[in-house]
Amino acid sequence: MDTGGWRIQAVPYAHPDAVRMVAEVQAEYVVRYGGPDRSPVDPLTFLPPHGIFVVGYQDGEPVATGAWRRSDVPALGARATAEVKRMYVAPAARGRGRARAVLAELERTAAAHGVEAMVLETGVAQPEAIALYESSGYVPVPPYGFYRDSPLSRCFGKRLAGPSGPGGD
Repeated sequence: MDTGGWRIQAVPYAHPDAVRMVAEVQAEYVVRYGGPDRSPVDPLTFLPPHGIFVVGYQDGEPVATGAWRRSDVPALGARATAEVKRMYVAPAARGRGRARAVLAELERTAAAHGVEAMVLETGVAQPEAIALYESSGYVPVPPYGFYRDSPLSRCFGKRLAGPSGPGGD
């Protein structure tokens, strides 16, 4: 996607721009939660067809990121789920719909790979993320993952549109 200096590009997890953006999101977690995200991440899970990692660029500068990886988390009656990871927009690029655009790209590419529902885990110290997910059609799902027992964790899911509309039926 390329619009007015804004584009979203799939890159490997080890790409320098991806590494930079992951470091920025981890620094944000330190500020908001007192430490980085410690949930295990295998970079190979972000390679198609198992997942994807994207970077959003504004005028050639990396300013946003997001990823999905296949998941075995049951959600919303879906047989094939994927987990959203590493959603982040740099402070200077916030408020311009960049996160919404990255999320839409993740949903589009996941659906193209047969994913029926997306799941994600975020936290109460990220109210703007929760608002984005809820306004994008995500609903609460049972806790899962590394932080499933944390009172700060919130889990959401969304059924993706299939070949004949929502749910694929």
